Amino acid sequence: MTNAPSSFSSAKPTGTGVLASDTIREMIEEGAIVMAEDKNGRPIIGERQIQPASLDLTLGTKAWRVRASFLPSRNRKITERLHDHLEMHPIDLRDGTVFERGCVYLVELNEKLALPAGVEGAANPKSSTGRIDVFVRLVTDYAAAFDYVKPGYHGPLYAEVSPRTFSILARTGSSLNQLRFKNGPCLLDDKAVHALHKVSPLSDGHDIDVQGGLGVRVHLNGKPDEVVGYRARRHARLIDVDKPASLDPDEYFQPITAPESQFIILDPDEFYILASREALTIPAHTAAEMTPISPGLGEFRVHYAGFFDPGFGTEKPSRGVLEVRSHDAPFVLEDGQLVARLVYEHMATIPHQVYGQNVKSNYQGQALKLSKHFR
Repeated sequence: MTNAPSSFSSAKPTGTGVLASDTIREMIEEGAIVMAEDKNGRPIIGERQIQPASLDLTLGTKAWRVRASFLPSRNRKITERLHDHLEMHPIDLRDGTVFERGCVYLVELNEKLALPAGVEGAANPKSSTGRIDVFVRLVTDYAAAFDYVKPGYHGPLYAEVSPRTFSILARTGSSLNQLRFKNGPCLLDDKAVHALHKVSPLSDGHDIDVQGGLGVRVHLNGKPDEVVGYRARRHARLIDVDKPASLDPDEYFQPITAPESQFIILDPDEFYILASREALTIPAHTAAEMTPISPGLGEFRVHYAGFFDPGFGTEKPSRGVLEVRSHDAPFVLEDGQLVARLVYEHMATIPHQVYGQNVKSNYQGQALKLSKHFR
């Protein structure tokens, strides 16, 4: 890969916080983010990849079906671990390939990094990826944790892809996850979140619960025929991740109407789409991430795709859509139950364009909504 010019790689971007789209463009231009190249060796800067506070990553040409999920450890590269009898067979993605549900794949991404000292990265699946129950995690060389890029990292990026409910069709250039860049401390503590809420309400709830992030509760109450959630159907047809608004939702999801009891029972290893009770807001000078609550509060996982961009919910009331999967035992989920927390971080600069403002934003003003693949 091409090394970043020393004028950039030796200095941090100005301002601490989550780096905005303008800074991401600068990092691309200076070589700190190395994009895919055209046949003449020129970087392809896809404007659709640049979000207000993150970069959409794209699948490259190489992938491997692997025996199990793995981390390379702090002392080894991904390719070295593949040679430890973990690779089952290589896959060429240029003409597209099917990622079968229940299997684990490792994909080399088009993008590479030559980060400045002090700049780190955090990754998450894209919203549309999480809503079709595809588990995607970023992996780097010498990594001891998923979805984390250490400060000053120079090297390739890989995605671990594991569809859980639906098999998917993807190809070189498909985008399943996104990367957020951070310079220095970003996190707003509970006191700062309370102060921010007084100035710019973060939730339309009457009482906010802030303990390591803004509490998010599930919405299951409604009129008798009101749809309050969806349960995935097994053995559905293939989903092409690059074809929006092409699928009949009834073939893939069973609607859940508001239960008279105001609770539902999550069946083990089933996938649900639900919505938050609260309408949430991300002010333009902040970014946020939905994080699971303590496992001690329930036998379920919420929200595979956790990034919320600056500006989310500021133009129209927007609820958080929750991707929910129960663990080993059936579990009762009640209306208003705490299911996740929204952690706020401050931006290094305010993005030139925020979510929903002259940017293609599929989920601005959302209530309960399936992924963009469905009509």
